[in-house]
Amino acid sequence: MLIKFMKTIIGFTLCCYALTGLATEIIVTTDRNPVNMNESFQITFSASNNPDGDPDFSPLHKDFEVLNQSHSSQSSWVNGSFANNIQWVLDVIPKKTGMITIPAINFGGDKSDASSILINKAERTKSDTQLGGDLFVLVDVSTRTPYVQQQVIYTMRLYRKVDLSQARLTEPKLADAVIETLGKDKDYSTEFQGEYYTVTERKYAIFPQKSGTMTITPLSLTAAIVVGNSRPSFGGFFNRLKTRTMRVASDAIELNVQPVPEHFTGKHWLPAEQVHLQEEWSNDDLKVNIGEPLTRTLTLLVKGSTVGQLPKLTNKQQTVSGDKLKYYPDQPILKGLVKENSMVAFREEKIALIPSQGGTYQLPEIKIPWWNTQTDQMEIAIIPAKTIQAIALPGAASNTHSTTEPTFEAASAQKVSDTSGEKQYAWMGLSAFLMLGWVLTTLYLLNSRQNVNTPKENEKSAKPNDDGIKTLKKACQENNAVAAKDAIIRWGQQQYEVSSLGKIAPFCSKELKEEILVLNQLLYSNNSLEWSGNKLWKSFNEYNTIHAKKEKPVDDKLEPLYRL
Repeated sequence: MLIKFMKTIIGFTLCCYALTGLATEIIVTTDRNPVNMNESFQITFSASNNPDGDPDFSPLHKDFEVLNQSHSSQSSWVNGSFANNIQWVLDVIPKKTGMITIPAINFGGDKSDASSILINKAERTKSDTQLGGDLFVLVDVSTRTPYVQQQVIYTMRLYRKVDLSQARLTEPKLADAVIETLGKDKDYSTEFQGEYYTVTERKYAIFPQKSGTMTITPLSLTAAIVVGNSRPSFGGFFNRLKTRTMRVASDAIELNVQPVPEHFTGKHWLPAEQVHLQEEWSNDDLKVNIGEPLTRTLTLLVKGSTVGQLPKLTNKQQTVSGDKLKYYPDQPILKGLVKENSMVAFREEKIALIPSQGGTYQLPEIKIPWWNTQTDQMEIAIIPAKTIQAIALPGAASNTHSTTEPTFEAASAQKVSDTSGEKQYAWMGLSAFLMLGWVLTTLYLLNSRQNVNTPKENEKSAKPNDDGIKTLKKACQENNAVAAKDAIIRWGQQQYEVSSLGKIAPFCSKELKEEILVLNQLLYSNNSLEWSGNKLWKSFNEYNTIHAKKEKPVDDKLEPLYRL
């Protein structure tokens, strides 16, 4: 009995090994054969049992493009028998015509059989397939002989009489060119060769960057076309649309790009359809106080150009008159505006002009030569020359008057010396009396001041100015332009009784004046660049130290009076 039992166990084990050693059969089928070029078809791999591993479909990529891939498994019990159906379905499109082999695919240790399929040339004939004439792409350009960097409008139109569930369209390609999509797609209906089509239109702006013969590559459209009347039931929940993928291509377009014309005399080549140049001033009468900014805004609008093609509108050499008129430009604002039928390039420059001396300053005219692609002629956009007037500040005017006062006093003294001796003695007596009264009054006030002004009060009176300097130092260290401006203004109010950066600057040293004007221009023009306060604090500290030293001898002279 034991020997019989052992034989049974060994036989069962051998059967299990035999069953596991059997290979899973994988069947390969296609939904149709032959197939036209540029049309998709399905390859289905079916098995009744789970194969040894996952499939490796990479061998298909040599002759086919895999568009989609799905995997399903179904089990059923029919007449007491268990059935299992496992499928891998691939939507592919052939890469060439002729008899093509569908290679064997490995599923781990299992493998499918190889098979063949015939791929015919795609022909738009009724005997072939009605889809050939129901879906196609046409392209066109605004000109085939543009100048270098000239805008070329490339228009794509997709004609269809079939329903599409999805579609993928490639972009136009041109070596050494800038390509931009213009606006949104347009859908409309039209008649073409006696038949009505639904059209989808898309436009591009192409800017070739070198001259010579260039080719815009064809566009390729891959679309899933709804086959027959395959509308899904139950709202599409249990069924899906039956589609067939098809690929169509446009024609290639050749451009003969022309170089810059010899009779274009401008320094900067600018081909365009329209050019608009304008200026605006912060003060329309072009008058400005010394040390205060006058802001000029220049704007250039160009239709049919990119931002990179726009020239600079002005430079320092064109604007500055020596060191008497300072030039502080902002960073230019550049924008590329996409319109429905063209690109529009925008450039804006802001320049703050700050005069350091009174008088008039001549600004030269601004010329922007450009090539009109509509008339095929050179044109020039011009802003005429301008004259600005710098007006002296009230503080500066008062200083000028003070220089004439000694001459007036000398003349008065001369008149007094010409009077009679009696009048001179009378004046001398009166002067001596007044001098004695002044001395007595001064001694009384000094004695009272010594009793009233304690050291704490003296420190308190000096504290606001010291706090302002500390605030300025902190603002400069933190690169806080607004806080630095407030601190400078408080300091200027205490020192010179003026309340603006432009009016404080003329009282300062050359270095400090420059830094105050730079700060003023930055805040005035809303410059987006970061401000560094190191130079302002250094120049302020140097000026304040020298200013304090100049006042120190006065304090030394007063010290003996306190002791008295």
